[in-house]
Amino acid sequence: MLDVKRNLTTIMDFYELTMAAGYLEEGYEDKISVFDMFFRKIPDGGGFAIMAGLDTFIDAVENLKFTQEDIDYLRSTGVFNERFLDYLSHFKLHCNIWAIPEGTPIFPREPIVTVEGPSIECQLLETLLLVTINHQCLVATKANRIVRSAQGRPVMEFGARRAQGYDAAVYGARAAYIGGCSSTSCVMAARDFGIPASGTMAHSWVQMFPSEYEAFKKYAELYPDSCVLLVDTYNVMKSGVPNAIKVFDEVLKPQGKRPVAIRIDSGDIAYLSKKARKMLDAAGYEDCGICASNSLDEYIVRDLILQEAKIDSFGIGENLITAKSDPVFGGVYKLAAVKDGEDYIPKIKVSESTEKLTIPLLKKVWRIYDHYTKKAMADYVTVYDEEVEVGDGLTLFDPFQTWKERTYTNCSAVCLTTPIYENGKLVYERPNVTQIRERCTVQLENLWEEMRRFEYPHKYYVDLSQKLWDCQHKLLTDLSKVTGKSAD
Repeated sequence: MLDVKRNLTTIMDFYELTMAAGYLEEGYEDKISVFDMFFRKIPDGGGFAIMAGLDTFIDAVENLKFTQEDIDYLRSTGVFNERFLDYLSHFKLHCNIWAIPEGTPIFPREPIVTVEGPSIECQLLETLLLVTINHQCLVATKANRIVRSAQGRPVMEFGARRAQGYDAAVYGARAAYIGGCSSTSCVMAARDFGIPASGTMAHSWVQMFPSEYEAFKKYAELYPDSCVLLVDTYNVMKSGVPNAIKVFDEVLKPQGKRPVAIRIDSGDIAYLSKKARKMLDAAGYEDCGICASNSLDEYIVRDLILQEAKIDSFGIGENLITAKSDPVFGGVYKLAAVKDGEDYIPKIKVSESTEKLTIPLLKKVWRIYDHYTKKAMADYVTVYDEEVEVGDGLTLFDPFQTWKERTYTNCSAVCLTTPIYENGKLVYERPNVTQIRERCTVQLENLWEEMRRFEYPHKYYVDLSQKLWDCQHKLLTDLSKVTGKSAD
């Protein structure tokens, strides 16, 4: 978590303000609403996504305040009356917020963040929540795909210069670390989040000196304990690797030091790594690693390993930090209920596309684990006041194809929905990013291997309780009577 306090209150879409002003005029400022954030599609056709960004969102919520500058600007638009501007100037959060903890595998349609509170407050949080969670979930999910493709070899996040802006570089590095990357080249992210920093040299270092040998020699003299040399500025085989070996012999060996690695950033990396490995081994540097970079992604990394490339680590930038192959996470924020006294009145959004159908009411998400394998079997979404009993087995059914059902025996149910704020007060004990990363590693081990494959992963079911399904179906049936369309 960051020490720097930033006021991000006006990171919102203008319509949130116009709606909020309308709610105030209508007398809805005290009406309690429930909004869910969820997503509809896993990026890259994967089997799961990874929850990330919650702690960053907490940082923002902890500093919510409309400044005088904000109020003056909103007044200048000529859209808002003084009553609403006065409301904003005294804005204070009273919401309850629940979320699935960071580092947890998440799946489409289930609520990953729920906000309950005065309607205006809920509405004003929409964009801030979405931009934070969408971005970091996307990058964490992409990073994990790449890390899995590396099969245990370290993956360094090198993407700052290709990220879409400063915050995308810093928070993208955070998300990449949660997803499994070993380090980051972004100094600010390393400093602020306690992520290991990594980096070697650029081609400009080599070009700056009269010769490649002199560039390598000076670098080894400066950094004898962490010497990694970039060997592809001119010619990997004819000059880069031979000059590196010469410097290792002349500078490091007399000091009793060993080189860390060489890095190859261009060319046929599989071929070059094999040739370089032989040259290094012949020179007595079997322990010198080979790092590969240059526009890599999970498929290129996988192919390099299949080709038996002699790569010990990977530096990956643009395809990771931008999630280039599928760069939109697609999380949305929808009204699920409004409160009337002590009762929740369910709300639903319908569409021609079943994937856009929302789930009404205040809810909890439960994960069903098999006792013997410890693997996650399905997620189960219930109404907030339901308890899940698994003693004699738990029967779940597909919410769209209801005749498909399965009974789970010898299982346990773990509630993933975790209190974050109560009446505007933070109640969540915030883990650091290393603890979140460790949680992610453990949680992913609880997924079946078939869900972790890149192509056509096994489908993981998110099912509704009978009570929740009945509520949803009744709303659809009632709507069909009004619109004349079938509820099926």
